Amino acid sequence: MVAKELLFHSFSQKHFSPKERSFSSWIVIFGFILLTTAFYFTGSAIKLRLIFPATAFLVAIFLYLRHSIIYIGFTWWIWFLTPLFTRLVDYKVGWDPTRQMLIAPYLVVFISIATFFKCFPNSIRQGGLPFVLSSVGVLYAFLVGMIYNQPIPVIRGLLDWLSPIIFSFHLYMNWRDYPYYRRHMQRVFILGVLVIGTYGIYQFVIAPDWDRYWLTQSGMFSSAGSPRPFGMRVWSTLHSVGPFATVMQTGLMLLFTTSGPLIFPAAIVGYISFLLSEARTNWGGWLIGIIMIMGSVKARIQMRLIMIIVVMSLCVAPLLTIEPISSVVATRFSTFANLQDDSSMKDRSGNYNRTLSIALSNILGNGIGDVWKVDEKTGQIEVFVIDSGILDTFFTLGWLGAIPYLGGLFLMINNVLSYREARSDSFMSTSRAIGVSIFLEMIMNSSMLSISGMILWGFLAMTMSAHKYYRHLKTNIAT
Repeated sequence: MVAKELLFHSFSQKHFSPKERSFSSWIVIFGFILLTTAFYFTGSAIKLRLIFPATAFLVAIFLYLRHSIIYIGFTWWIWFLTPLFTRLVDYKVGWDPTRQMLIAPYLVVFISIATFFKCFPNSIRQGGLPFVLSSVGVLYAFLVGMIYNQPIPVIRGLLDWLSPIIFSFHLYMNWRDYPYYRRHMQRVFILGVLVIGTYGIYQFVIAPDWDRYWLTQSGMFSSAGSPRPFGMRVWSTLHSVGPFATVMQTGLMLLFTTSGPLIFPAAIVGYISFLLSEARTNWGGWLIGIIMIMGSVKARIQMRLIMIIVVMSLCVAPLLTIEPISSVVATRFSTFANLQDDSSMKDRSGNYNRTLSIALSNILGNGIGDVWKVDEKTGQIEVFVIDSGILDTFFTLGWLGAIPYLGGLFLMINNVLSYREARSDSFMSTSRAIGVSIFLEMIMNSSMLSISGMILWGFLAMTMSAHKYYRHLKTNIAT
């Protein structure tokens, strides 16, 4: 045990040790919060459309250089909360069709490209081939996009495709600090479930003015419900239902990996808001993930997970009998028995029937930016949603880009499914289940992009990081 502890601390990088670095990092974060709050409440909220992304970027640079583990947490929280703050600003100063504040999470993530450039020369030798392959596929599609599509939509699309890869590469290359990253990711997502889940229930019951304003202006009534109390599908602090459900799916699975006073409060609000999102794809992904976890850990951990599930069910079930929550959830569950008549399933099925053969015959691809168009009347960038990661991949990347991109993903998944250390590490097992379940959701949505992609790539990278950490730990102890 002593040898393990000494080795554990020898792996720790120098930026984790001094407490003053952590203190100064939190001071900077609180300063960022105070600055943002001051601009919002002093009549200068419109300036936040530029100031918020810029200051978030500067704070992230400081954290990346000063205390990289806090940089990771800051990145996740910027993804979680920026859409809500954007809605608050829009409600106060007027609708912004450019949605320019939503660029903040991408700016924060792209700082980690420094790790990519620094470690790229030796990355293949260190097990980073999946990241390199997928990056090649994305860069190919970027070049094609620059030829065929308009520059701004191409750059916007590149952020969606490349951000998850470079962020996950950063996580993987810091494998020596896996225990720190594991602990921090658990804390971030458990607190996230509590905060985001609580706001989700508030959104469903109250229908705040800023959320109703956003729903009215965006016109997303078919996917997000109607702008009235008890009429919305919950998307909480995120920018739409799908990303919210993916975050909650991830956080609720991570609740099984740790203990503490926040677990059961987070579970209660988390599961209720998750069910109120009415996101059937993510419900199925959660179930697949739980089955994967149960089948990959030791019997002792299995029993613990079963006990937690039973206790959580006893806590949540009575609350689901309250109207109108019970009717909303029951109605959505009833659609599983009659999927052939469900309008959403019909639309997706029809989309596949019409376009799958076209997508699979696309050798060169349309390039990044093809789903982002500039409206000729308004001059604003608009996205054409493709409810399939498979179709999106082949339309955008073509076969020439899809082969390396999907090859990298398949290689990662093939690797993580073979790791035996997951039997003793519930976080590692859960990270693997999260990554694989969200990958399977590509059939129904573009889960490899935006925050869903961050989770898909990020947790597969954490699984690879855990494997490399345990392998080196074992090797060094043996010697």
